[in-house]
Amino acid sequence: MDGAENGGGPDERHGGGLRHGGDTALTAALRFGVETMFTLSGGHVFPLYDAAVRTGTRIVDVRHEQSAVFAAEATARLTRRAGLAVLTAGPGVTNGVSAIATAHFNGSPLVVLGGRAPASRWGSGALQELDHPPLVAPITKSAGTASGPGTLDADVTRAFDTALAPHRGPVFLDIHMDHLFAPAVPQAARPDRPPRPAGVPPLDDLAPVLQSARRPVLVIGSGVWTDGAEHAARAFAEEVRVPVVANGQGRGVLPGGHDLLVTRARRTAFTEADLVIVAGTPLDFRLGYGVFGDARVVHLADAPSALAAHLDATGVAGDLSAVFAALPRFKTDPDWLARLRDAVRAASAADGPLLHSGADPIHPLRVYGELNRVLDDDAVVIGDGGDFVSYAGRYVEPKRPGTWLDPGPYGCLGTGLGYAMAARIARPSAQVVLLLGDGAAGLSLMDADTLVRHRLPVVIIVGNNGAWGLEKHPMRALYGYDVAADLQPGCRYDEVVRALGGAGETVTRPADLAGALRRAFAANVPYLVNVVTDPGIAYPRATTGV
Repeated sequence: MDGAENGGGPDERHGGGLRHGGDTALTAALRFGVETMFTLSGGHVFPLYDAAVRTGTRIVDVRHEQSAVFAAEATARLTRRAGLAVLTAGPGVTNGVSAIATAHFNGSPLVVLGGRAPASRWGSGALQELDHPPLVAPITKSAGTASGPGTLDADVTRAFDTALAPHRGPVFLDIHMDHLFAPAVPQAARPDRPPRPAGVPPLDDLAPVLQSARRPVLVIGSGVWTDGAEHAARAFAEEVRVPVVANGQGRGVLPGGHDLLVTRARRTAFTEADLVIVAGTPLDFRLGYGVFGDARVVHLADAPSALAAHLDATGVAGDLSAVFAALPRFKTDPDWLARLRDAVRAASAADGPLLHSGADPIHPLRVYGELNRVLDDDAVVIGDGGDFVSYAGRYVEPKRPGTWLDPGPYGCLGTGLGYAMAARIARPSAQVVLLLGDGAAGLSLMDADTLVRHRLPVVIIVGNNGAWGLEKHPMRALYGYDVAADLQPGCRYDEVVRALGGAGETVTRPADLAGALRRAFAANVPYLVNVVTDPGIAYPRATTGV
């Protein structure tokens, strides 16, 4: 049962007050709306578990620490509250580093509480003694060690405040084991809360730039959702009738099928635009590093630190709802929108036959043709993979904001199972679909056991082409051969999930896809549909990321 369902504030739910440092630390976290602790068991952090049990805070224990951090990050991305991961000392923390880095690049508000060897034994070679903060400092907003039992409330409060302040990101705080086990002591004064961001200044100087444009494009990225600006962004787009390209968690801000949504025509939009407004996403490799021909670029971000510094772009930082409200209005040439709508229709028409392909082996696009028929409007779709998941970014257009998760610009595979468990908890009544490449499956599939143990039914679809497709095809193009890019053809990933207590099946014929998906969505257990796809099909990639 989630702590929020137990009634009373976090202090009152302890029943007997604070007993030890673990109580103090978790009580501070609960004030920020934390309902679930993601962890892998370790003795250094037992008092945090004891506190969770006595407060009714849900504990989800995983099979690899990276999944705990990925799950906490996904919780933050879906709920827009800080997620909480608890990692034991030494390898517990180092196993979570890639996931912390992913949260850093995604701007996800996340607090990782780490165990730490006892202060009384520090420097003596205690089990898993390691100074963690220097390892994670480059990929966190703050990384440090709690001062002692008397400041735990203030230290944890500061960690959450820092994670949630724009530009959002992960915070790491480790706590000496003996400080967690120590009796709770009166707490020092809590730190001052960060000031709310100042209002957005008048943007009148942008009027000439915006109003002179004839072929504008608006890019809506993940930060628009994270900053709670999805309604303001949609209202702005619809008022000025500007074509929209969706990026990351910006997908769904304009629902799939909206007449302004031209993501399918992004190449035409970016090469022919004379103005590109990029909101809530970095000008990185996914957007050609912010170079769109001769177009002027206006970059909107939630904080100055998130503005592009590598090119000459006009930057505006602040609360993104206020930024959209303050942007000078302009009129989009209807012929420009019509041109992009024609390009969208042409792309859709060209892809239609492949989405319904009867080719054997199965064309990966056929998977998405079938999946789009059965997705509910509020379905949460998660991508974890290379070529197979790249198709999802092109052909799955969410109907609602906050329903899409992918690894983000860091490109770290292995996010999928952690993201899936978080999505099932955060959205208990929605379909949750995890799209896995067969390469990515090898990095986290053991955590299907976590889904089973915690009764978290998820539909998992593996695009199984027996290769690291994102590497295999480019390597062959470069050298005429490939190496270290092959996986076991037809590997039975479904049997792995069945052995762990879930269910699944392998599909080798396109005609069998629809029935397999129906069975997966009807099952009340984790269900893996292992689709053997054509290994010769390569995703038509427009960027290499370098």
